[in-house]
Amino acid sequence: MRVKKFISFLVAALFVCGSSDGARIKDITLVEGGRENQLVGYGLVVGLAGKGDSQLTYTIQSIANALQRFGVNVPASTIKSNNVAAVMITATIEPFAKPGSKLDVTVSSIGDAQTIQGGVLVQTPMLGADDVTYAVAQGPVAIGGFLGGSEGSGGASVQKNHPTVGVISGGALIEREIAAQIVSNKQLELLLLNPDYASAARAAEAINEVFPRSAIAKDASTVNVTVPNEYTGYEVNFVASLGAIEVVPDNTARVVINERTGTIIATANVRISTVAVSHGSLTINIASTQAASQPNAFSKGGQTQLLKGTETTATEQKGGFKVVEELPTIQEVASAMNALGLSTRDMMAIFQAMKTAGALQADLILE
Repeated sequence: MRVKKFISFLVAALFVCGSSDGARIKDITLVEGGRENQLVGYGLVVGLAGKGDSQLTYTIQSIANALQRFGVNVPASTIKSNNVAAVMITATIEPFAKPGSKLDVTVSSIGDAQTIQGGVLVQTPMLGADDVTYAVAQGPVAIGGFLGGSEGSGGASVQKNHPTVGVISGGALIEREIAAQIVSNKQLELLLLNPDYASAARAAEAINEVFPRSAIAKDASTVNVTVPNEYTGYEVNFVASLGAIEVVPDNTARVVINERTGTIIATANVRISTVAVSHGSLTINIASTQAASQPNAFSKGGQTQLLKGTETTATEQKGGFKVVEELPTIQEVASAMNALGLSTRDMMAIFQAMKTAGALQADLILE
């Protein structure tokens, strides 16, 4: 009987999901307890063919410590680090990752090595924020580029991509699982990636349509969900069913301007109150001129003089004073802007002026 109820709930969930045009809950939320964690480690990349660190103190000390582990005691003053680079290793461990599975790691030089191309990372423990080792990394580094050229002064060199940062695909073995618990007392919490009261309320309503009286929006970022009795022992299946439910998330009216790249991004909820816009540009050209002054014929002691001058012209494009009515969509806002014949940077200036005037009913973010 329990299996039949489980199947009927699953079919109902899939039916509701297929009939919506929104985003899946799994794409806009994170299940509390099922989060990623960051790992970091310090190690050595060897075999760099003379392009490693110079005589840096920490690199030489690291080499001496590594050799000492194998019973080789070498005075630090005799060690050369040309073939070795000190590096930091970073990785992200997924939730529920089990011992024996692999992680991709990023290897970054922290010294003055010219490149880590062709190098091999020596076995390096990777620690979590609690200083516990959760993985061990080792292997050949791939940098996706190169650094080449002739040796000596005056030698030409060529570089492609970034030769001091590389990756090791599957280069770390997980040694310890990070405990994760997503269900407690038959309840779990969904955390919205973009907190919003309307989105949280809509998500709770969408869940309750499939699993009645099971979800409640606690705040703008959290939806509490109670696991139905039919899913006792099938919590993973329940989370999978929740993730497939679709909901139409809301978002804040926002205009993002990146002045470095000339990019403008606006959400669909942007509104503009009735406002008059006039935009014109003034171009001033200043050019230097030179002229020669010749002495009169048969004059005594006369010399040719070089005269410098400046020619200035000013051109002002015809500006238009256009009334922009209250607009319901960002598409019409863009059309009105384009009708004025404006460039992207002109639009940036106008959006900022509209915000100052109180006509732009949206958050204006400058990057």
